[in-house]
Amino acid sequence: MADSYVRVRGAREHNLRTIDVDIPRDALVAFTGVSGSGKSSLAFGTLYAEAQRRYFESVAPYARRLIHQVGAPKVEDITGLPPAVALEQRRSAPTSRSSVGTVTTLSNTLRMLFSRAGDYPEGMAEWLDSDAFSPNTAAGACPECHGLGTVHRVTEQSLVPDPDRSVREGAIAAWPGAWQGKNLRDILATLGHDIDRPWRELPQADRDWILFTDEQPVVTVHPVREAGRIQRPYKGQYMSARRYVLHTFADSKSETLRRRVQGFMVAEPCPRCAGRRLRPEALAVTFEGRDIADLAGLPLGALAALLRPTAARTDDEVAPALARDLVARIEVLTELGLGYLSMDRPAPTLSAGELQRLRLATQLRSGLFGVVYVLDEPSAGLHPADTEALLTVLGRLKDAGNTLFVVEHDMDVVRHADWIVDIGPRAGEHGGQVLHSGPVAALADAEASATRRYLFATEPPPRRTPRTPSGTLTLRGVTLHNLRGLDAAFPLGVFTAVTGVSGSGKSTLVTRVLAETVGDHLGAGRTDAAEDGTDAGAEAGPMARARLAGADGLAAIDRLVRVDQKPIGRTPRSNLATYTGLFDAVRKVFAATDEARARGYTAGRFSFNVAAGRCETCQGEGFVAVELLFLPGTYAPCTTCHGARYNSETLQITHRNRTVADVLDMTVDTAADFLADVPAAARSLRTLQDVGLGYLRLGQPATELSGGEAQRIKLATELQRTRRGHTLYLLDEPTTGLHPADTEVLLRQLHGLVDAGHTVVVVEHDMGVVAGADHVIDLGPGGGAEGGRIVAEGTPAAVAAAQGSRTARYLARRRGHPGAS
Repeated sequence: MADSYVRVRGAREHNLRTIDVDIPRDALVAFTGVSGSGKSSLAFGTLYAEAQRRYFESVAPYARRLIHQVGAPKVEDITGLPPAVALEQRRSAPTSRSSVGTVTTLSNTLRMLFSRAGDYPEGMAEWLDSDAFSPNTAAGACPECHGLGTVHRVTEQSLVPDPDRSVREGAIAAWPGAWQGKNLRDILATLGHDIDRPWRELPQADRDWILFTDEQPVVTVHPVREAGRIQRPYKGQYMSARRYVLHTFADSKSETLRRRVQGFMVAEPCPRCAGRRLRPEALAVTFEGRDIADLAGLPLGALAALLRPTAARTDDEVAPALARDLVARIEVLTELGLGYLSMDRPAPTLSAGELQRLRLATQLRSGLFGVVYVLDEPSAGLHPADTEALLTVLGRLKDAGNTLFVVEHDMDVVRHADWIVDIGPRAGEHGGQVLHSGPVAALADAEASATRRYLFATEPPPRRTPRTPSGTLTLRGVTLHNLRGLDAAFPLGVFTAVTGVSGSGKSTLVTRVLAETVGDHLGAGRTDAAEDGTDAGAEAGPMARARLAGADGLAAIDRLVRVDQKPIGRTPRSNLATYTGLFDAVRKVFAATDEARARGYTAGRFSFNVAAGRCETCQGEGFVAVELLFLPGTYAPCTTCHGARYNSETLQITHRNRTVADVLDMTVDTAADFLADVPAAARSLRTLQDVGLGYLRLGQPATELSGGEAQRIKLATELQRTRRGHTLYLLDEPTTGLHPADTEVLLRQLHGLVDAGHTVVVVEHDMGVVAGADHVIDLGPGGGAEGGRIVAEGTPAAVAAAQGSRTARYLARRRGHPGAS
């Protein structure tokens, strides 16, 4: 009889400790363990990587150069491994031209339907090719907006938000600060404009010229300086506010500058195509009386309903065949809870969970069998009601003759598995061992497992008495996306959880409307995005802003902190130590050593980004790119510094017999002991431990961190700051990627912020987090057009008993028996 197991021997990828494990095929296998324990190193870094490597062995060497490869894993042997397909939580943001239709390839079929079976107007001589119906091709894109559907411009209101100010007082807020802004004001005064009169009192013709002229006159400026300073005249060239904003947004290499001027731009529908992105001839073709932009804008569920009559026809025409294909593929997406999405929904606005489910639906329609699907937390970003639909789809993939390896933290998903591989006992160097590989029920006997306490919990969680709010922040008449005239009240001084099914409007309400409203009230000086400026929205241009009838209670907020899951950096040069600022303290320690002082080395010498201290062979990267003629390019440790990043002279400086490269290679836990007597570093390291990140290495590149890890690093960076006044903390699904044990650690920190007098609002699907909140706002009842309303709000007990809430029964179950299936 053929062996029905995948047998792994000697796996040592990342922190795996030369493990041996046997895993059944044709089963749903859950890989569990605390964050950083080694689950993904086994599932993705070993099993998927080896399956991919074996497949590429059969591909021509030249073709291999064109395909991204993850590299050969560190493992002695794997037997019984079928071909594998990976469905990961991709952290990188797609481009603004990518959409639901392009990700799923549904748009290809829809364009073919219009090309071959559309109703063409009289006088159109020939069929249009399918490319003519795509806004991403030269043949189809509107020539005015180039297929984007929007044009970006500036207005007097966006450039001058406070017309009661004079130019000298900064009325033209869009202008740069410091010397350049003063220079432009001096030029205006030299040109004869009154820069001390309130803006609204200036003649309209003067205001228009100052803001919008394309002229760039050069004048001699005689600046007025403080007494005692040299006052030399100089030649100055004028640049209007519009020209400055558009030039900076288009050409500046600084993300900070681009994001600043983006705030002064407004996005409007293209006047030529009315936001429909296509040329007139493509929009003239209809199907069922509607053009392709109409159909692409429908929720997928509504689009399927419109196409079903055509799909039901039995003739041999092209239209029924294409319609049947579209309906069948849409039904899978609807089953996965994505029926609220429209085909033209931009991909950058989708969550990582939504993107993964779109790719999962594509695989389900592919008809493959005998394949291993390796999934990275498919339940991420899913409401418990949507998770049930996901389990149904995963069951269909398995029943089709496939094997599913699922890295998962949701205990409801784990309970439905046929087999469980639990890795631990802890994270990083304290993990990497197989604690259990077998049926789910048998995990109860694995005493070292951190998972078993949550998987087999029989006692209801302790009930906490909800805190009493110190006030209320109210938003009235909110209109954005599927929120239509919504009134929402957020109690202050408490922990609020905003829940609802996927697409119900949670993130729109909290991370867009609430964040923008409070941010506008406070101004940029007291708003902290807790990120490094890697804003994917910058490429797509200005986003539509919410319309509000009003807001009350804003005066109680002194500061706003948004903590999201965007990467903390886009290159390996950005890492944990540099982002948190603790590396500054480390470099000062090395600069203070006797040997460094004798050589004249400053703290800058110990940065791998500075020429004096870094290895010049690899430019401080620690590795070099190796180009091979007929094989894919790869990376190898630098032959000069062997991955240390620094030159030999810098590495001759030691602190307690450790070089700066040794410190970067330490985990947070190890470094906390090594740097215990360095207050600035110790404080940073302690907060990283407090949010459960003690297993990460200080020099771990930002590109290797998960979204959940990036979010906790941002939170730790914020926690180490001195906080004054009342801060509003906004977090978008902070438990994503966290084992329940890590969630407990994180929640202690968040509740500690509330105990200190601040307000925390989280968008969350984890019913454990919701059950422990002081206040719950539940949106729904469905997603997309069927959502956008508050269906229940109040204490967790009140929402658990609410009628019409899809969250209620899951919350009630969690408050009663968390181990129930």
